Amino acid sequence: MMQKKKTQEIQETQYLSPGTASPPREPMTSAQASYLKMLADEVKEPAVFHQGLSKREASRRIDALMERLRLGALPPHTD
Repeated sequence: MMQKKKTQEIQETQYLSPGTASPPREPMTSAQASYLKMLADEVKEPAVFHQGLSKREASRRIDALMERLRLGALPPHTD
């Protein structure tokens, strides 16, 4: 019985430890906001930009837009 209680306590502390908690949602930086706005305007999709994005989501959108611009700059594939 004592072993079961110890195991349960260990599991509970793992759930409550700060390392396992989800990180707080950080708003995007002003640099991310201006860069994302510029990229969104460049690809003519202003709806991609939202002021309330998190750092992570802004970074994902920036990467996606940069990839679209890179692919658009490549010459067409010819076989």
